Amino acid sequence: LLCEDAKLVLKSLQRDYPFEVEEVDISRSDKLTEEYGLMIPVVEMEGKMIQYGLIDPVTIEEELKKHIV
Repeated sequence: LLCEDAKLVLKSLQRDYPFEVEEVDISRSDKLTEEYGLMIPVVEMEGKMIQYGLIDPVTIEEELKKHIV
């Protein structure tokens, strides 16, 4: 359910900011499951973790403003 909520947040922000979402199924990788298993969903931007768990649109938007002109 948290992943679905995160997708909705990102989709709504795409209306104002041009960015692509790459969805990764961590269950396909032992390494990713070990690294992120208890944290999902995770939002990363340019290799940096921005937020995990409950995804807050304000936090994501602040990061987008830093990276997208």
